[in-house]
Amino acid sequence: MQLFYIIIIMKQEHWQSTTGYVYNINYHIVYSTKYRREVLTGEIAEAMKEINMKLAEDNVFILRAQEIMPDHVHLFITAHPKWSPSQVVKIMKGGSARMLFLRYPGLRKGLWRGHLWNPSYYVGTVVDIKKEVVEEYIAMQKVKDYRNSEDD
Repeated sequence: MQLFYIIIIMKQEHWQSTTGYVYNINYHIVYSTKYRREVLTGEIAEAMKEINMKLAEDNVFILRAQEIMPDHVHLFITAHPKWSPSQVVKIMKGGSARMLFLRYPGLRKGLWRGHLWNPSYYVGTVVDIKKEVVEEYIAMQKVKDYRNSEDD
């Protein structure tokens, strides 16, 4: 039965544990440059990758994957439950803009009012288990509990 094996499906390598928590919170985050200016190329794109890794490390995120496109960024991040998706995005966008501007002062000139990022972004959760399996598992908890109490 699929429900019984939900815990087995979630391999230990997929979740993180800290004092008081076991979690598997993954986000796919996408944000773009202001007016989709294609400024994330060459040396700047490479610097952006390094900066993202540093920001993730400093904030104890796991940066599982990233892709820097000329006008937008894709990140796949695992974060502790204390961080909301909007906080993760704020840290990554704000920190990367600040660090890029320090490293490349001329970058600001080609941007509208010196802003690197468009204020909007996309964030989606990424899971190992289909939502239908989780819904079914939760719905079956009383049935499972009822069966166990009959055995007593």
